[in-house]
Amino acid sequence: MFNALQVFTTVVVGLMVGVEFSVLFIMNRILDALPEDSGQLGHAHGGRMLGALMPFWYIGSVVLAAIWAAVGWHDGGAGLVVTAAGLLILSVVMSILLLVPINNRNKTWTPENRPADWKEQLQSWHRYHYARVAVIIAAFTLLVTALV
Repeated sequence: MFNALQVFTTVVVGLMVGVEFSVLFIMNRILDALPEDSGQLGHAHGGRMLGALMPFWYIGSVVLAAIWAAVGWHDGGAGLVVTAAGLLILSVVMSILLLVPINNRNKTWTPENRPADWKEQLQSWHRYHYARVAVIIAAFTLLVTALV
């Protein structure tokens, strides 16, 4: 059962990394290349869609990593799992403090009501997202390493 928990946790975190990596390096570039300000509308729609799913995924990943750390405390790799859980907690804190406020504003913007600095706000979101993706990649790497 413990092995199943380890594999399930690693897969859940790995899929989350894949989605966020795709947003970072594929979706954002596609949206930013759209003509005029169509990209902002795409970002707003993406924010509404992923904003409804990602909190459960991020917090679920923290819970799974914490359970793995607790159950496998005396097992090899526990320190790696604890560190990974800490990084996942950091990613949640980063999300709440840095990314979610911008996303919550952006997902309500239309061409008629968005602020003059909307491009700067989206650039800030992108910078914070780069950092968050680096954090969750590090957490995923630690979980994979703990498996071997």
